[in-house]
Amino acid sequence: MRKLLKKVSKKAGAMKMRACLALVDNRGESSVSTAVSILTAVVLGALVLAGLYALLKDTVLPSLAQKIQDMFNYAG
Repeated sequence: MRKLLKKVSKKAGAMKMRACLALVDNRGESSVSTAVSILTAVVLGALVLAGLYALLKDTVLPSLAQKIQDMFNYAG
């Protein structure tokens, strides 16, 4: 039992030390890097979406609409 308590105490101390070091770290590099990565992903996603929409609007959607009308045209 004493061995288990020492082990738990040692792990708790290590966790406390890691938490203290994380709170003391004031460089901010990780948050800036994360923000830039998220912003880049959003901009690239918007560009890809706009490109796909432009492609589909001019090329695919008119032919798709015509095919659907032809499929439901029972007159012949």
